[in-house]
Amino acid sequence: MEDLQQQLAALRRQIARIDRKFSGQPAAGVPSTAAPLPTRYFIEELMSGEVVRTAHGEHFETGKLWERHRRHGSVEISGLTELPEDLLGPLSASAVASVPPTRWAFLDTETTGLAGGTGSYAFLIGVGSIEPAGFRLRQFFMRDYGEEASLLWRLAEYLAQFDVLITYNGKAYDQPLLETRFRMARPYGAPPHPFDRMTHLDLLFGARRLWKLRLESCRLVDLENQILGVEREGDLPGEMIPYCYFEYLRTHQALRLVPIFHHNAIDILSLACLTAIVPFAFRSPERANLLHGADLIGLARWMDRQERREEALRLLRRAVDLGLPDHLLFKTLWDIAGLEKRLGREEAALAAVSELAASRNPFRARALEHLAKHYEHRERNCGVALEMTRAALAVEDTPDLRRRESRLAARVNRPRPGRLKL
Repeated sequence: MEDLQQQLAALRRQIARIDRKFSGQPAAGVPSTAAPLPTRYFIEELMSGEVVRTAHGEHFETGKLWERHRRHGSVEISGLTELPEDLLGPLSASAVASVPPTRWAFLDTETTGLAGGTGSYAFLIGVGSIEPAGFRLRQFFMRDYGEEASLLWRLAEYLAQFDVLITYNGKAYDQPLLETRFRMARPYGAPPHPFDRMTHLDLLFGARRLWKLRLESCRLVDLENQILGVEREGDLPGEMIPYCYFEYLRTHQALRLVPIFHHNAIDILSLACLTAIVPFAFRSPERANLLHGADLIGLARWMDRQERREEALRLLRRAVDLGLPDHLLFKTLWDIAGLEKRLGREEAALAAVSELAASRNPFRARALEHLAKHYEHRERNCGVALEMTRAALAVEDTPDLRRRESRLAARVNRPRPGRLKL
């Protein structure tokens, strides 16, 4: 028994040595030569930037420039400086008529809560801008809750040089949250919020119109990967950001914050690069670099709502030529028929409907019913109309088709009056 106890004691000592080795602690009796790590870092010691002092306190700011010669995925930074002044007009319903790109501000926030509300703080606010040298980012950070008034004061001052605010889901989240924070911080010196004088373009709505039929998600990070071709490395998931900030407030270990600054920076750069793609498609649909038929369908539906029907029709036909999955192909053929009819081109509409009526698809019954109406009212051929109605009933039995069949059958079987002989 004593021998067993000795073996167990030796095993415990060996395990303890292994634990110390991999935990970075020196073995017992061995002095450590490495300098002890500080228990905490301050953000100004970890990142390039400065502590900004205002009349309402202090906060931290940092900046970054992506030079003209650099790329972000498929987009060249130099291309941002060459965007036309009227690019945002069609997508913004002419709210942004003609504003130079240097007057556009790309904004994104990192907050203490994903649901918003008066209890959520925007602890990191990034603002990107286009300038001749490239794309510049300015980030405003509050190291503690008491720095909010100072941060908001500087943010309002910085945004004074811009006329257009561009966000991604900012109309529902970022702008309302910031407006609330400005109101809550007014007693502590924050100015009125600057958003009333700025025209706000939320790129999310245009992106959804273009890509929701093809992509499972239109989150910014997914478009960054699927459209720009950017694969983030070492990124911090958005749902972890509030937790990391709360840990920083508790421990003051700013090392946890570095991935948040990076996450915010890449979000804003991707937003700017997508602005070179999404509004251009709505401004010049025929020249849009859209290579998937589903993307053209989304754009065509927007054109139709804008009563630009000829353009919508051309886009739908291009989509069919590019190739579509069946569930989109048949719906697109039905939409083409409807547009042709609204444009007064009955023969073209009839050709599209006949194509749908000839094969098995979700719109076949409606196509056959449309043909039945055509032969009854246009051709005055109740016999063919009855045949089309019965074919539709074989696909989908509905009360409306039953009534149409009964009425047409009665007309076909009605005895015709004989001709009078003289």
